Amino acid sequence: MVAFGANLPVSGSPPRETILASLSMLSDLGLSTIIMSKLYKTPCFPAGAGPDYVNAAALLRYPDEWSAQDILTALHDVESSFGRRRDVRWGMRTLDLDLIAMGQAVLPDRPTLRHWIDLPSDQQSRATPDQLILPHPRLQDRAFVLVPVAEIAPDWRHPLLDLTIRQLLAALPEKDRDDVREIPGGGVVKPQHHA
Repeated sequence: MVAFGANLPVSGSPPRETILASLSMLSDLGLSTIIMSKLYKTPCFPAGAGPDYVNAAALLRYPDEWSAQDILTALHDVESSFGRRRDVRWGMRTLDLDLIAMGQAVLPDRPTLRHWIDLPSDQQSRATPDQLILPHPRLQDRAFVLVPVAEIAPDWRHPLLDLTIRQLLAALPEKDRDDVREIPGGGVVKPQHHA
């Protein structure tokens, strides 16, 4: 599962177009779309810090021989193609592609994942893992991820928290869920059928 986010234009194209264009580039690199959620608008955090975000989520098919790191490398390559810079943690961006989960994989291990999930909120913006953590350690905290993921994989169960996406979303404050609003006419990418 991959989460998409953007709130800055690229060469005059709005974030919505960037997210849709990134699907084509991902496909060119070997990550084909199985299904993608609708597009959603989410207020920038903190409030007033910048334009609203456009968010979405997708299930992607990847080559059998690819590791999680191979997928992450491809996501970073696509982000770079759309001008993504990593100057500020959780800053505004032209394109953000997060590998949220890869089946039931826990990487690098359960104690490390638990450490990052339990990291106090005042440390989250300062601490950056030096390795890929799966599932994404902030997944359960973010309505802007859970709302679109609930559309495409509501019954996926977190391997450490033992809760489904639907349950994780229901546990968030109602205001957080309500802040993630569907973009009218945002469109959905339908499943690709392969022979």
